[in-house]
Amino acid sequence: MSRVRVLLADDHALVRSGLRALLEGQEDIQVVGEAEDGVVAVERCRKLEPDVVVMDLAMPGRGGISATEDIQRECPSAKVVVLTMHDDEAYLRMARLAGAAGFVLKKSLATELIQAIRAVHAGETHFPASDETIPIKRDRAPLDLITEREREVLALIALGHTTPQIAGKLHISEKTVETHRAHIGEKLGLRTRADLVRFALEHGLLGG
Repeated sequence: MSRVRVLLADDHALVRSGLRALLEGQEDIQVVGEAEDGVVAVERCRKLEPDVVVMDLAMPGRGGISATEDIQRECPSAKVVVLTMHDDEAYLRMARLAGAAGFVLKKSLATELIQAIRAVHAGETHFPASDETIPIKRDRAPLDLITEREREVLALIALGHTTPQIAGKLHISEKTVETHRAHIGEKLGLRTRADLVRFALEHGLLGG
């Protein structure tokens, strides 16, 4: 029987060890590698060609959302299952927009992750049922308060890009990125990254 080849991406070694033990206890699953951050996850995905990547969202450096986007672009045959402690619907929507095929909370039963891996490998998706009814508001009036460049910066922040990454993508300095972020916060009253994510989702800045 051909086994599902899985790559584990999580910045905590103990978590990866526990996941490996769990998954390798299944006859139809094989853990082919591990990664401690998003950059390594993409590199090992290219090298190891896994069927499924189990991706944590909150990792230092390049986070899980950005890594998922890269994997979908560079390793399109690999399916990503996000495994996270964040139960905010904004993160769920971000994962879907980035191309993830599944979303499982770390507090869920271990059997759910196994089910998700098998489902996405079979060409299906695995998301909480509530995701289908998440309201996406399209009132764009608040967007008139910020410039087009500030909208671009806001969207990239919401997608998990770091200040250096945003500067590179938009061909501006890191200081300019920070200035734009400060202006966004002042104009819209958004102080935390979670606030920025919710606003970007509610106003259609992330598409979909």
